[in-house]
Amino acid sequence: MLHRLALALDKAMHQQRRRRVLSDGKASLPGRSAVEIEAELLGASDRDKIAIVFQPQFSLPGERLCGAEVLARWDHAELGRIGAGALLTIAERADHLPQLSSHVARRALEQARQWPGDLRLSLNVTPADLASGSYSTRLLDPLKEVALRRLTLEVTKQALLQDIALAASTMADLSAQGIRIALDDFGAGFCNFRYLKVLPLHYLKLDRTMVKRIATDARDRAVLCGIFAMAQALDLVLIAEGIESEEQLAVVAKEGCGLFQGFLRASPMSGEEFLKLAGD
Repeated sequence: MLHRLALALDKAMHQQRRRRVLSDGKASLPGRSAVEIEAELLGASDRDKIAIVFQPQFSLPGERLCGAEVLARWDHAELGRIGAGALLTIAERADHLPQLSSHVARRALEQARQWPGDLRLSLNVTPADLASGSYSTRLLDPLKEVALRRLTLEVTKQALLQDIALAASTMADLSAQGIRIALDDFGAGFCNFRYLKVLPLHYLKLDRTMVKRIATDARDRAVLCGIFAMAQALDLVLIAEGIESEEQLAVVAKEGCGLFQGFLRASPMSGEEFLKLAGD
């Protein structure tokens, strides 16, 4: 508990405008102190023990496999599988986020070279990535042998808060190389519509909370319809994540989403499983 409180205090000191900070325990796992788990993460990265999985994405209409989002996983010997959310939080606390991001990108790009056709690879961009003025250069180096037209970068609002001008400049450099940009988690929490104006975006990726009740709640469906109208006017493609039922899929297809992902059609899978799915 003391370690979790220390993490919350550190977070509060870096977010001075907030009156209250909650400790959710993501960076302090049961049976391990924050210091211990951070040290173990560094060792796991050095030994190449951070795995990646692929969440398949499908186009609408037609449900054709069109690519996958890359997710990081840490299979801890004692604590079991540690998911992407907790893993990124621990890495940020250990000041290891850029290294982890580079590791995930490198591993994913190596496997994407084997993909057939025009399947796209979606990588998540962290705040530390965009805060680095050299991110576009570091990313483009391993891409020399991979078609840039295959790559999509998913950027969260958190990654844009530190320096929107630098983020816009970095994203413009990447977009000029043929890489597509998606604004991730759209509709969750605070939403700054200025991002839609100043960033070189190609996709809006709806947060799963935006689609959770669209099959049963008329207001939620009306919001989705409004977002699609806005996206269409801005020439942006909507991506729906968290699709878990046929009813949800029917709604997002009818309302104009161009892509979707979720457990309904496919769970996150290994590179070998995804390659097999692509060949079926």
